[in-house]
Formats: sequence, C-alpha cells, structure tokens
Amino acid sequence: MANEIIITTKEYRDWLIDIKRRVQSAQLKGATAVNTALLEFYWSLGVDIAEKQKNAAWGSGFLKRLSKDLMAEFPDMKGFSYRNLRAIKQWYIFYSRDNTFWQQPVAILAHIPWGHNLAIISKCDSVEQALFYVRKTIENNWSRSVLIHQIESDLFARSGKAINNFDQTLPAPQSDLAREIIKDPYNFDFLTLTEDFTERELENGLIDHITRFLMELGAGFAYVGKQVPLQVGERDFFLDLLFYHTRLHCYVVIELKVSEFEPEHAGKLNFYIKAVDEQLRRDGDTPTIGILLCKGKDRVVAEYALSDIHKPMGVSEYELVRSLPDELKSALPTIEQIEAELQQSDEDDNGE
Repeated sequence: MANEIIITTKEYRDWLIDIKRRVQSAQLKGATAVNTALLEFYWSLGVDIAEKQKNAAWGSGFLKRLSKDLMAEFPDMKGFSYRNLRAIKQWYIFYSRDNTFWQQPVAILAHIPWGHNLAIISKCDSVEQALFYVRKTIENNWSRSVLIHQIESDLFARSGKAINNFDQTLPAPQSDLAREIIKDPYNFDFLTLTEDFTERELENGLIDHITRFLMELGAGFAYVGKQVPLQVGERDFFLDLLFYHTRLHCYVVIELKVSEFEPEHAGKLNFYIKAVDEQLRRDGDTPTIGILLCKGKDRVVAEYALSDIHKPMGVSEYELVRSLPDELKSALPTIEQIEAELQQSDEDDNGE
C-alpha cells in the first residue's frame, strides 16, 4: 500500500501525462515509419524507466503500476505489458553501453521487428555481436526462428574467419565480400553419417539436405550441381559441388575432404578454378572462388599452401556433430545402462 501512495506523487502523474503525449505523437506518424516511430518511443521510454528506477523514490514495483495505467489509457495498443516494459528497459540498457552507438540507435534497429530485437539482446554478449545479427537479418530477411538458429550456431564467431588468399587474388571490393561469405568452421550437424564416411557420402548427405546446406552456406549461394564434369585436354574431371553466388556474381567451387588439409588439395582446387574460369565463366562474371572443406587443418600449413596460389580460395573445417563437454559426457548413461534399465522396466511390467 505504501508503494501505491509513493507512485501517485505529482512527479509520477506528470511523467505519465508526458508518456501519453509521446504515445499519441508516435501514433500520428505515417504508416511507412511505424516501426521507426515505435522504436524511437521505446528508446525514450527505456531512458526514462532506467533513470526513474535509479533516481525516483517510487519503490521497486512502479513498473507494474505504469503498465496498468498505460494499458488502461491505451487499451487497443499492445506493448505496455509489465513484461514488455521490462524488455524495453533491458533493450535500452544493452545498447547504451556502447557510447559510439547509442546516439542514433533506431536508424538501424528499426529495420527489424521488435521480436527480433529482443531475441538478439537476449542471446548476445556485446553490441558488436548484436549489430552483426541485426545487419544479417536485414540483408537476408531472416525469420525469428532462422535468426535464433544463426545465433545459436555462433555465426558471428565463424564468419570471415577462414584462411584465404583473397587480398592477394581479388580486387579490394570483391575480396572483402568474398571473405564475408566464408565461415570456419561450417556446422553440418544436420547430417547423420557412419564413422568412416567417404567424400561421396558427405557430398550426397549435403545435397539430400540442400535447404539446410544452403542456409549454412549463407545468402547468395545458388546450387548448380554435384560431380560437375569438365574436360581438360583428353581427360575428364569432376567438381564435387558447384554453386553460383548471386551477390559476388561468380562461380564457387567447393571441394570436400574427409581428411586433414594437405597442400596438394590447394593445387588441385587451383586447377579446377582455372578450368571453370576458362569453360563456364561468362562476360559479367567475376573470378571464380574455391572453398576447401576439410575435416581439420593446420593453420600454418594452410597459410603456406595458399600463399603462392594465384586463384582465390579459402580453407575451412566442418563439424558434423557438436561435441559435448566432458562433464556432460560423464553424466550420460551408457548403452549398457540404458538396455539394463529397459530390461528391468519390462520385468517390472510383466510382474504386474
């Protein structure tokens, strides 16, 4: 009851009146700027809430009272639940930590829905990481479920990290774009393969799950084919996987290896890229790029191998199944334990 008396002071009433005025102002903005107007309002409200909780003597429960008052005043307007008011405050505090960003935050954040904004701040540790996912969402028009998948697969940490020679083999604008499209490692945890899988089994598995594979590759990859034949001299050669990148306007040759990276792999891919440039590349296409996907690599060996290669390529690893921490592994039951429990369960059922 004391809380109720405290938060009905003139200061609180004046602030509530000011919020109502700002809501009405935001509602009058044009339909094309609805999300911008909403987020501008949310940002200013987040500023107010943070400051009032810090400085005003209204007690810890004033957000619930504010929620009740605003929902009563604007019954047809969503966004004033206690839960969302807390989220607005958290959203503001998250981005206000970066002094270089907070001055004009809505300019970029308004390009994605509010639910996407909340998903990002709930799963990211830094403003840099969050803005990466904001930009990727804008570029690729991700749904919230796809956005969450990309965050949980740690796309931020994997993007642009592959060993490559793009700076030496491509002009500046394209080298930067090419670096952005390659990850390390690639996450193929949607595949189920035997322990001693072959390159052909890996290739077929990726194509059988082409939608998931394309999502992991990223926006812009268009599938051309597998085991694409190329004739050089009197011999036939076959590319494991061939794509065309619609943003880079170039072919992308992907070679799969079920072993550790070896220097000769780069030489072979260099040969394939040359063949594609000579036989498939057309006017308007930029230089073909190669990606070596290996089970593992020694970074120094890979860097040495690519240093004298004249065609643009990158070397990345792939992961089929994420490994569990040792403490979780030890906590999991063995196959024998599971079978023993099932057998005991059957005996108990028969006994009944």
